[in-house]
Amino acid sequence: MGKFISGVIVGLVAVGLVTYLYFASGSAPVATSAAPMPFERMLAKKALHARIEKEMPKDAPVKGDEVTYVAGAEIYVENCSVCHGLPGQPATAIAKGEYPAPPVLMEGKGVTDDEPGETYWKVANGIRLTGMPGFSRSLSPTQMWQVSLLLANADKLPPSAKGILAAGRR
Repeated sequence: MGKFISGVIVGLVAVGLVTYLYFASGSAPVATSAAPMPFERMLAKKALHARIEKEMPKDAPVKGDEVTYVAGAEIYVENCSVCHGLPGQPATAIAKGEYPAPPVLMEGKGVTDDEPGETYWKVANGIRLTGMPGFSRSLSPTQMWQVSLLLANADKLPPSAKGILAAGRR
């Protein structure tokens, strides 16, 4: 039994050493144009979703109404559109250069199927190892809820909010 335990320990140390050498030697893909590492997407998504499920707020303290959507649209245009795009407009050079590619949020399904609390968590905290920054130091909680509610309801926005998004960056 002692040889088995010793073998397991030696095996774990060897795996750790090989993994360290893989990264330390510059063999790991780090360029945005490089193919992902084995299991990279699966492990990153699993960790992200588990953390969000544990920490996301369950209820929005801001009412989802036209005033909120208009304010959210202004925040989105100023802070989010450079990566996540605007309706009917091509992706920016910044969005094209990111890895992983940022999701297009204002066309198709976007994040309308996500709970607003999930989007709020992503806006507030950002997502490590992606281009998604956390905005908790630059936007107020109300502003982060406004943009989160805008995105959760992107498929049913009033014309006033749609107009702001259509006008885009000034």
